[in-house]
Amino acid sequence: MSFAGWPEEALDFYDGLEADNSKTYWLAHKQTYDTCVLKPMTELLAELEPEHGEGKIFRPYRDVRFSKDKSPYKTAIGAVVGDGYIQLSARGLAAGSGMYHMAPDQLDRYRQSVAADRSGAELEEVIGGIREQKIDVHGHEMLKAAPRGYQPDHPRIELLRCKGLVAWQQWPVQAWLGTRAAKTRITGFLTATAPLNGWLAKHVGDSGLPPR
Repeated sequence: MSFAGWPEEALDFYDGLEADNSKTYWLAHKQTYDTCVLKPMTELLAELEPEHGEGKIFRPYRDVRFSKDKSPYKTAIGAVVGDGYIQLSARGLAAGSGMYHMAPDQLDRYRQSVAADRSGAELEEVIGGIREQKIDVHGHEMLKAAPRGYQPDHPRIELLRCKGLVAWQQWPVQAWLGTRAAKTRITGFLTATAPLNGWLAKHVGDSGLPPR
């Protein structure tokens, strides 16, 4: 079947899960999750994949091994599609893109490229174009001061202080969430933020370090 949005029951499911994050609630409402939450996300990813890349839905279970919060279930469904991220919760729909965290070798390449006149100016232009479309672009894990080796008065010091760089957009719950217009919003976001991912792929790339 084709993607037709998320029904109101999907939002009700997450409202209930936030109030009662227990195995008892989960098992009692598992069919609602499968039918009203998981199924639409699966259909959406299948439609997005030909143009935007392979999709993957994250497990609904939280990793509580190293967390003080032992709530067993995530209160949102999240998925990746190509270089993008999609999330649905009781508060609505959200989409993200970029590099949330950079490994040390990636961070070195990122800073060198931001500091360089040509590539740094390209990034500023890319970010400006995305923000014109009312999509937020911001740093993740901002340093309080200039990174070592860079002057605090560098014209792109705010970008140099980032340890990650992401585009993010959120939409509150509205009637269109239960229609194919939800796909239109996601597609628009992925298209608008593609230049940021292109810049990051060209100048930062994958990490060559072994995973920790």
